[in-house]
Amino acid sequence: MDETPQNTQLVYDAEDEYRPEPTVPAGPPAWQDGSLRIGIHTSIAGDIAQSLEIAHALGANALQIFSASPRMWHSHGSAADSTAGPGREKFSAVAMARFRARREELQLGPLVVHANYLINLASPDRVLRVRSIQAFHDELVRAVALGADYLVVHPGASRGGDARQAAGAVAQSLRQAARNVKLGSLRILLENTAGQGTVLGSTFSELKFILDLCPDLPVGVCIDTAHMFAAGFNIREAEGLDKTLQAIQSTVGLARVYIIHCNDSKTPLASRVDRHEHIGEGKIGLDAFRRILNHPLLAPAAAGQEKEPAAGGVGRAFILETPIDKPGDDLKNVRTLWKLSGKPAPVPAGSAAPRDGFRVRAKKRKRPAARKTSSKKRAAARSRGVAKKKR
Repeated sequence: MDETPQNTQLVYDAEDEYRPEPTVPAGPPAWQDGSLRIGIHTSIAGDIAQSLEIAHALGANALQIFSASPRMWHSHGSAADSTAGPGREKFSAVAMARFRARREELQLGPLVVHANYLINLASPDRVLRVRSIQAFHDELVRAVALGADYLVVHPGASRGGDARQAAGAVAQSLRQAARNVKLGSLRILLENTAGQGTVLGSTFSELKFILDLCPDLPVGVCIDTAHMFAAGFNIREAEGLDKTLQAIQSTVGLARVYIIHCNDSKTPLASRVDRHEHIGEGKIGLDAFRRILNHPLLAPAAAGQEKEPAAGGVGRAFILETPIDKPGDDLKNVRTLWKLSGKPAPVPAGSAAPRDGFRVRAKKRKRPAARKTSSKKRAAARSRGVAKKKR
């Protein structure tokens, strides 16, 4: 039986064309609302998410952590296995996801990760430099997995070599470490230093030189108050603070300063010795930190409302790295910064009304005092007891 030939010619209809939905760009994080952000470095001992609870309980709305031990070399690997030995599970994908979710619940931001102290991206020793590049690569991977906003690293030391060549080596090392890493919203911040030995970064022109060699990387600056003071910037005085901010603006630019480490200094001006002290108990003093926290050039701006380059930047936060000599020192320093700022601290959900920005502890009810009986009554009671036994 012959079949009638079918018409196989397809008619193109523009309405049948598949058009994917336009990708909606992710909005800025909720914490970038222009509010004052005060945080503190907290421990990741035990469960890494516990660091969030510590910062929240202290009245901070931002925090800084290490993503691994800061004074040990770690085996190379991904975020899930970049720490060798016991406790590796704290860096698992499940732990990272739990950390991100809990941070969102507590509305903490920004999250700053500080890189390993052993990393020297400027080292003239090729073996140490390669090891440092690999270690910083792992820091980047872990920071991305944690959902961190900033990763802070010290530039490194030239170890007696040419400082300009060493600064160039830092930029090259940063590019190599970031290769094949999808950084997303993570930004790398170079921290200024106190100028000890051959360490780079005690001047803002050195930091600018490195940043300019990394135009393809999301980079910025973290400034440390104790480091600036030890390097010779007299931020203790109002005039000295203004001159320092002008020096920053004329080099790296204040818009690229995202984190300010708030630390008082145990050592005097221009000592070139890095020793942190409690706020108001060092050589910088309370008045200086009050000016720093309230200086118009350091005020944070809300996302989408960026100010002129000479003004505050988006996402700026003040982070404490003060010592803990005795229990309660961390709370004391966070409390001090909020008081000096003149702004109320965030109130943790479900807490009582704040006093000086912190949760008020409920007063314990006093137990009624036991009635005192005289020695004569006690002796009489004992004699009655003995008489009953004899019966």
